[in-house]
Amino acid sequence: MQVFITELMVPLIAGLALFLFGMKIVEWALYRWTGHLLKRILQRLTRTPFRGLIIGTGTTALLQSSSAVTVITIGFVNAGLLTFPQTLGIILGTNIGSCLTTELIGLRLSGSMSKTLLIASIFWFITWIPFQSAQHPTVTRILDSIRGLSLTMAGFSCVLLGLEVMQSIIPFLQKHGLLAWFIEQAQQSLLWGIIAGAALTAIIHSSAASIAITMGLATLGVIPVDLGIAIILGCNIGTCITPLMASIGGNRFGYYVAWAHVLLNIGGTLLFYPFISQMSSLSSVLSTDPAIQLAHIQTIFNVICSIIALPICYLPALQRIQGGGIPDQ
Repeated sequence: MQVFITELMVPLIAGLALFLFGMKIVEWALYRWTGHLLKRILQRLTRTPFRGLIIGTGTTALLQSSSAVTVITIGFVNAGLLTFPQTLGIILGTNIGSCLTTELIGLRLSGSMSKTLLIASIFWFITWIPFQSAQHPTVTRILDSIRGLSLTMAGFSCVLLGLEVMQSIIPFLQKHGLLAWFIEQAQQSLLWGIIAGAALTAIIHSSAASIAITMGLATLGVIPVDLGIAIILGCNIGTCITPLMASIGGNRFGYYVAWAHVLLNIGGTLLFYPFISQMSSLSSVLSTDPAIQLAHIQTIFNVICSIIALPICYLPALQRIQGGGIPDQ
């Protein structure tokens, strides 16, 4: 029991906590930079689903959290600041924008992340006193930008360091045959991978963390790429739990937004599941690194699903829901 706790539970919980802590720091720092513009951008520049897709992609890439943008969008709909048709493009864009996180993790820069974390922390602290005492607005904005950038770098450093800690449990899993059993089941049906990805993501409320763990397993050769793809497809389903929870207690249009997200990801998974072997072959052409292969497949999956779903957003039946125009401010 002691070995189970020290070699599995402690590094898993500690690594996951560090990973999620880093993601929240990045999200908070970037929201401080862009939050004052986010409401105006979402309200004014989402008149068509295509514009919404562009805005959803950009804001998600900036905030590094598709769940955050989706939850904010649901909140705006519940408050009457956005109509349901305006959110359709945003939802498509959040899936594309979230790919930036997995692509960055795929680069596996964690070897230098401890130094980056130290440098970022130093910059944040040495600008604290000047920021508090600055009188000129221009100086304040510059110092605030430096502090925001430092926090962003520190947060992403924590993300990759947390991933390293979580990967340390892999030898334990190999020694006790847990991974071997799971891989044996998955060889009979890749549905096991989809179920595992969906369950893990729903439990920890972070598709980025689930995908990062999967990329780490693939990099070490513990799981094959095709199983990694199946798990990632499942992660896209599991991430729907957050907007569903956010829609509880809101109006019916908030529910519509959450279920639009669910239908997009489940529909995409059903579409891509029969072609996992072909996607695995394609990924080997794109890169020889398993982590980067999975990151690229995640990007391809989300881009293609959003492009296919975009014309559906223009259907008159959907555009008529909740008026179909910019709500009165």
